[in-house]
Amino acid sequence: MQIIASNLAFPEGPVVMPDGSIVVVEIAGGTVRRIQPGGATSLVATVGGGPNGAALGPDGKLYICNNGGLQFIERDGVRRPIGAARDYDGGRIEVIDVETGRVERLYDRCGEHRLAGPNDLVFDSSGGFWFTDSGKHHRRHSDHGGLYWARTDGSEIREVLHPLASPNGVGLSPDGSVLYIADTASARLWAWDVVGPGQLAKAPYPAQMGGRLIGAAPGITRFDSLAVSASGKILVATIMNGGVAEFWPDGGTMRHHPLPDLHVTNLAFGGPDMRTAYITFSQAGALVALRWHEPGLALNDGRKSS
Repeated sequence: MQIIASNLAFPEGPVVMPDGSIVVVEIAGGTVRRIQPGGATSLVATVGGGPNGAALGPDGKLYICNNGGLQFIERDGVRRPIGAARDYDGGRIEVIDVETGRVERLYDRCGEHRLAGPNDLVFDSSGGFWFTDSGKHHRRHSDHGGLYWARTDGSEIREVLHPLASPNGVGLSPDGSVLYIADTASARLWAWDVVGPGQLAKAPYPAQMGGRLIGAAPGITRFDSLAVSASGKILVATIMNGGVAEFWPDGGTMRHHPLPDLHVTNLAFGGPDMRTAYITFSQAGALVALRWHEPGLALNDGRKSS
């Protein structure tokens, strides 16, 4: 394992860029940074709030899930989020021009409802994107989370699943026919069949929101974001029990790969053979790289046209 960069403010959302650099968000800093393979960092943009998930769109721009901001505390040497920031005023989807740093707000509501805490996103082959909203915990109440689908031109945003308990990571199978969601609090991985852009087939009750359970993690574990391997395995970053949980898509097998950080929050694949896993250690404030035992999935993003 190689430490690429450190002293990051609760990093998440790694994106491997066409030139081999890696973009990460800093949730606690409200910033987006670009990290060169040698470790040099530069500021892409300051967005404020809590930039959480990121993806490179088919237009070459960065799409950001901004949760609106989190309040952090440090106790027993552990820094962790505990709910909405004091200046929280809602979540949003933002678009960043990587070359200029210009930030545009694409969506902050779906119909009459404000977005609460957009968390993670993935593009499909149609050029639209799915994103989770984890909801928001306030001092005396919580806002529900959900799953949404939207177009990049701002013309359509669709609420697909609502309410969900604590949806976090979202990803697609290699052929795009299955959508996966990792639920944070229950440490469960769910799947739905995709039947069209922004459309899911739903199983009847008692399935949770029409999804089927792929698997769960034992013990004190919480799920964060996820990635998918080229073979179709689903790789979920785990917090509390820090590491990566690797699930077979048929739900028959799960194995946990421990890593030395309490808050392993996200991973992305890159390198010539797509076997370099770039992983965010949010507790340590670091981006690390390690060799994975198989290639990651090539995403539906701007790297294909570069």
